[in-house]
Amino acid sequence: MMRCIAIDDEPLALALVKDYISKVPFLELVATCGDPFEAAAVLQANEVDLLFIDIQMPGLTGLQFIQSLTKRPMVILITAYRKFALEGFDLDVVDYLVKPVGLDRFMKACNKAQELFQLRATAGQAAPGAAATRAAGPPAPGATAAPGQAHPDFFFLNVDYSLVKVLFSDIIWIEGSGDYVKVHLHSSPRPLLVRMSTRAMEAELPTDRFVRIHKSYIIAVASITAVRKNSVFIKDMELPVGETYREAIQRLTGRSL
Repeated sequence: MMRCIAIDDEPLALALVKDYISKVPFLELVATCGDPFEAAAVLQANEVDLLFIDIQMPGLTGLQFIQSLTKRPMVILITAYRKFALEGFDLDVVDYLVKPVGLDRFMKACNKAQELFQLRATAGQAAPGAAATRAAGPPAPGATAAPGQAHPDFFFLNVDYSLVKVLFSDIIWIEGSGDYVKVHLHSSPRPLLVRMSTRAMEAELPTDRFVRIHKSYIIAVASITAVRKNSVFIKDMELPVGETYREAIQRLTGRSL
């Protein structure tokens, strides 16, 4: 079960989210809050895994509230405004829902959160064994071959108790989430969860085969099907392009966006 709270200054919107949460079997609603200050008190007194939060609220916006948290749960933003999407994804939110939100779209966001929650739990259980392994001297999370033993087609990632061989050609895209990255593969329906930063992962990848498009996203060039000014597409999936990464996309396409 994931423990969650819902935050919105509109009573009707808050009631709808509460009703939706009651229909999701793996969610436990801890509290509903009319403003971020009430939510802060709830977070101090309870363990919470997931926030459903509006953006435009009096006193403190949802984005400001998220930034203020030192121990941040997973976040799903629910707002009437599309214009804050890039800011939201810069904060590593799980999903960004635009009102009015249907139950099917709400469930999709919850399923993403549950997947990340389970991946983190698995990584946390593996941490003691992984720490002992590192103490004994094997490679760090993104370790590759020793000098003089170049392997241009793959590298090794520390996943659970093992160093897993990953082919560069198998990677579709990589998603940063706090202290972890999720590596999405052609060969597996579930991503690999690796405890390392997006920056560290980027350093392990060949620059001619991967491009950083956002603070939280690295994408395999071969997986890109279309590009817009603010988005990159992998078939029907759209990923945001961060302002500071547009130049890299322009270099890749050879065209101005």
